[in-house]
Amino acid sequence: MNIDLFSAFIIGLLGAGHCIAMCGGVSGMLLSAIPAGQNQQKFSLIIGYNLGRILSYSLIGGIVGFTGSITAKNLGVPLTGLRLLSGVFLILLGLYLGQWFMLLAKVEQAGKKLWQFISPLAKHFLPVNNKRKAFGLGAVWGWLPCGLVYSTLTWALASGSFSQGALIMAAFGAGTLPALLTLSFGVFSVKKMLQNRTFRNVLATGLICYGFYTLFIAYRLMF
Repeated sequence: MNIDLFSAFIIGLLGAGHCIAMCGGVSGMLLSAIPAGQNQQKFSLIIGYNLGRILSYSLIGGIVGFTGSITAKNLGVPLTGLRLLSGVFLILLGLYLGQWFMLLAKVEQAGKKLWQFISPLAKHFLPVNNKRKAFGLGAVWGWLPCGLVYSTLTWALASGSFSQGALIMAAFGAGTLPALLTLSFGVFSVKKMLQNRTFRNVLATGLICYGFYTLFIAYRLMF
């Protein structure tokens, strides 16, 4: 379990450039909503937004983890078999982040159907001028279709329970924080580094290697 949590955290950390592309605009909107000089209020909005986002990740992870446990018990699908699926998705994620094979983009497209029903909820939290609204917007934004999230959810699926699935996605959300917080507070050099093509390709290759390692471990456990 500790390895799963660490792995989910690393996936969030390595996918930081993608997180900036998906959620960086919201961080900028939160900062622009507060007059210059009110840094404490800006900080509370950014933290509230990210807490709401991570809470949604955790809820989704819990639901998926519970579904995986039901599948394992009632359909006889071994959890190690689901771990094989996690390895495959890690490889696809690395290929996606490296922009070498974009199959996960099609998975994101499928998720947009659900997003059409959820996204209108965001208007209830605009304009974002207090912590409650920032938290609510983050909770909605956590459901945004994202290949990075979907890939990590396969780890939650193989976790075997609601609580473990929720913890895995919480760890993933924590891994995305460094990139989004540095962007939010104006450390644009980090953004430039994370979006550098060479740097992104190195991280993508690392995820692919870890995906193959996951497949190897799952195979050893099965046989």
